[in-house]
Formats: sequence, C-alpha cells, structure tokens
Amino acid sequence: MALTDIAAKKAKASDKPLKLTDGGGLFLLVQPNGAKYWRLAYRFAGKQKTLALGVYPDVSLADARSRRDSARKLLANDTDPGAVKQAQKAAKAEEGANSFEVIAREWFVRHSPNWKENHSSKIIARLENDIFPWIGSRPVADVAAPELLAAIRRIENRGALETAHRALANCGQVFRYAVATGRALRNPSGDLRGALPPVKRDKHFAAITDPQKVGELMRDIDGYQGSFIVKCGFKLSPLLFVRPGELRKMEWTDVNLDTAEWVYFVTKTETKHIVPLARQAVETLREIQPLTGHGKYVFPGERDHDRPMSDNAIRSALRRLGWSNEEMTPHGFRAMASTILDNMGYKQEWLERQLAHEEPNKVKAAYKRDAWRMYMAERTAMMQAWADYLDKLKAGAEVLPLRA
Repeated sequence: MALTDIAAKKAKASDKPLKLTDGGGLFLLVQPNGAKYWRLAYRFAGKQKTLALGVYPDVSLADARSRRDSARKLLANDTDPGAVKQAQKAAKAEEGANSFEVIAREWFVRHSPNWKENHSSKIIARLENDIFPWIGSRPVADVAAPELLAAIRRIENRGALETAHRALANCGQVFRYAVATGRALRNPSGDLRGALPPVKRDKHFAAITDPQKVGELMRDIDGYQGSFIVKCGFKLSPLLFVRPGELRKMEWTDVNLDTAEWVYFVTKTETKHIVPLARQAVETLREIQPLTGHGKYVFPGERDHDRPMSDNAIRSALRRLGWSNEEMTPHGFRAMASTILDNMGYKQEWLERQLAHEEPNKVKAAYKRDAWRMYMAERTAMMQAWADYLDKLKAGAEVLPLRA
C-alpha cells in the first residue's frame, strides 16, 4: 500500500527503527529519536544496496518519489545511482576546494608575511567586502571575464574607482596563482585591460613630510627584500631626490665615486646638472658597482640589461611595503626633501639649484652657463647633512629640524 503524506507526518518513533514503505523500493525510515529519512532499497550487480534520498519533511513525499524515479532510470541503464551520487558529491567538494575564495585565501596566506600589516589588511578586506560575496563561491576555473567585471563594476559604481583598479589587480594576482598551481587554465583579468577608466591624478605628487613617518619609510626601505638592483635605487631615491626617470637612467660614465659627484644632462630643463654624493650614497653605489659596473646603466632592467630599470620599479617597491599612492610616490621624494630642508632653514636658491628646477627667466638662464655648479660648497654640505638626518630618523631618534 502506497504511503500517504498524512501517514508520514503522523509516524511515531518506537524503540526500534520503523520502516514505512511506499513502493518501488522507496521507504521512510523512522529512527528511535524521531528523525525521518527517505531511503531507496535496490539491487545492483547482484548486491543489495540502500540510497539516501533526503530528510523528511525537508524532502516531501512527492520529491522523494521523484528522486526514486530518477534513480530507477539510472538502474534501467545499468548505472549504480549510489556511485553517481558519490561522484557528484566528490565533484562538488572539489569545486568548493577550488573556489575563488579558497584560492584567494591560500594566495594571501603565502604572500602576506612579506607585506606590512596595514597593507595586507587592506587587501584581504577589499577581497572580503567587494569580491568574495559575488564570485567567492565560484570555481576559480569557471570565472569568466564578464563575471569578474560585474563584481568590479559594483566598486566603480559607488565612486571608488581607484579601489576598483586595485581590486582588479588583486584578482589578477589570485588568478595567476591559480594558473601556476594547476587550478585554472587562464587569467581572465587580462581580458579586462582598458575596461575601467583611468584614475585622474592630482598634479601634485603625494609625499611624506612628517619626520616620524619619514623615519618609518627609511626603515622599510632598509628592510626591503626585493631585487638588489631595485633596493639600491630605492635607497638612493631619498638621498638624491632627483626625478625618478633621471635616477633609473643613471649611467656609470656620469658617476665619479672618487670626487663623490654625479654629473648628467637634464632633458626636462636642457641643462647640465651635478649632484653631490653624500657618504651614504657613495657607499650604496660601491655596493652595486660589482654587479652592474661593467654595463651602461647603474640600475639596468631585470630582463634586459641594455635598458634601464622599469619606471614602475620604485613605485611597486613602495606598494609592496604598504605605502599607498595617496601617501608616497617615487616623485614624492623630491617634495619630501624640499619641504623638510626648507623647514630646516636651508636657502631656497640652494634647494632650487639642487632640484634642477627650470629657470623661469629664459634670458637670465642663457647667461648662467655655469649655473649647474652654483653653490657647490653649500649644496655639498646640505646633501651630507640631509643624508645624516635621514640616518637619525631611521634609527628612531627624536630629531628636531635645525636652522642651517
């Protein structure tokens, strides 16, 4: 006799498991604790087996019968429904193990020890708040470019364009990690190049001018664990405070370590320029000389030594250490030095000459053919004092700006 919904509902528990049959092998198993389970009894390959079809009342009688019929169709095609269920369960578990969120957290755990705490906390918060809710549960190999873009667009649409760019970059890192570890075949973020409008930057470059923060930055630079070439360029950035393009294109033929001078031509102002090298700058250059001194550039590219270091190398190093673009930029080292040295009382004309700023009066500039060597004694002393000041800040000393 077929089971009814009322009979299933009113079935009472007893001291022993109770079976209420429906037909076609389907029965309701009532346990002594009152729990009710749908089961299908069947034979496959000469063996008696039982298949779980769900829990009553979450799975109704009608749903249980539908599941029974589906299982019997598999049996009719000489397929074990129990084996099919196990395969589906394993596939689902594998998908969960390779979901975007799981892979992203694995990537984060591997790389976050190399980041500053405030940098790593921003990355994981960005993923948790803006990415995981939308694609976190998806198998990483199945996430396509349009799906990723939809998640990124949500960030852009609330007016956080720079955050959208950073989130996309983080997702790209996760996908590259998934490809490298065999969990995905490609990185869909590359297909979204140009999908977001560029971030409009203010004409002024972000720079740190608070001595305490400068000391923190100097300690971070000292502990940088990336490429040795980039680290040396990174160390010279605050010491020399020249334009980033001039630093990365520094040539050995222009450097005289014996006289502690760097002389080169500034294309921006079309003038010759000299940078007095403090003792600390000379030490850094002597450190890197055995590695790159045989070539043209002091800071050659990692892959092509006939080209200078990438224009994004120092910026990437700053980001890796957790300094955002709103806090500090490679060009910001110029503003940092200019502001602090001015507060320390060094004359503006010395600073202007050391910064190689363009002479506003073109006629006047034409008569200053030897302007590049003006105030050399004063500038040399200023550059050494600046390097010593940075060392004191790095050591954590409470340094008060003094009048020059």
